[in-house]
Amino acid sequence: MKKHNFSAGPCILPQEVLQQAANAVINFDDLNLSLIEISHRSKNFVSVIEKARALALEHLGLTNKGYSALFLHGGASTEFLMTPYNLMNVNNGKAAYINTGTWAKKAIQEAQLFGETRIIASSEEKNYSYIPKNYHIPNDIDYLHYTSNNTIAGTQMKSFPKHDGITVCDMSSDIFSRQLDFSQFDLIYAGAQKNMGPSGTTLVIVKNDILGKTGRKIPSMLDYQLHIAKDSMFNTPSVFPIYVSMLTLQWLKDLGGIPAIEKINNAKAKLLYNEIDRNPLFKGTTAVEDRSVMNATFTLTNEKLTTAFDSAWEKAGISGLKGHRSVGGYRASMYNAMPLESVEVLVDVMQQFEKVS
Repeated sequence: MKKHNFSAGPCILPQEVLQQAANAVINFDDLNLSLIEISHRSKNFVSVIEKARALALEHLGLTNKGYSALFLHGGASTEFLMTPYNLMNVNNGKAAYINTGTWAKKAIQEAQLFGETRIIASSEEKNYSYIPKNYHIPNDIDYLHYTSNNTIAGTQMKSFPKHDGITVCDMSSDIFSRQLDFSQFDLIYAGAQKNMGPSGTTLVIVKNDILGKTGRKIPSMLDYQLHIAKDSMFNTPSVFPIYVSMLTLQWLKDLGGIPAIEKINNAKAKLLYNEIDRNPLFKGTTAVEDRSVMNATFTLTNEKLTTAFDSAWEKAGISGLKGHRSVGGYRASMYNAMPLESVEVLVDVMQQFEKVS
């Protein structure tokens, strides 16, 4: 039976990418050696990481615009502390954060170790069910930090207020999924395991001229400038996740890039949200205007039907539909590689369940 993978991450990847990656683990570049046993400094792998970095900048429209693309270790969680290390002044450092979910809150906790961290807007009091709006951005901060999409709560920022200073965005769960003016951000970071590849590497896009101005001594592994100087090769990179990310970025380019995938993503989200709103057995959990295109969260209107509904979607070959353990309910993660067909299967299950319940 075909599986329909709605997992929030590590998540679904294109089947052709998985096949190419599987082949490379056995025999990479006709070397009769595995991708994961060759030197990371061999010309074969160097060409992979160079292509991955170039494709990332190309998709975001940031080629030759003073940005560097890095593939680093530690997931987005390490970027929570690398951001203040590299951008917050050592003396009287200040940063502003928008608290829109669990991961934004974790980023705030790390920044508080480095200097004054202002939470200028938050939706925590309503379980992060909406995106705050109409907040004031102070002028005396070293940087402003957003989280563009919130996987647990199922919310997504649809626009970003203008800010004359440095702007940082955690795009772990919606990077490469929609068209934006990415030049409005000075630093973007994203764990690979949503729209790029398997877990194990993190993409960082950073504007070169914002670095080296804090007066702070930075440990080598946490210094963006050092990683730029070493072309993401300061230490042994995560070879396999970077290779799969390169394949996925090439897959996206062949598909037509971000404009093409955005249309597909919007169609998937519209189909599912229309059913959630129409079907009396289900209800959405977030403000309609802030609903995530990547992660649709919903619950049953009658929790007594939980066991029966779970059985129905599992029998249909659906996987990974349960909500995050901290909130419960259901979460359908519809990242770039999720085919429309899988969303149609879920909607059909919901409609059939309505008929028999």
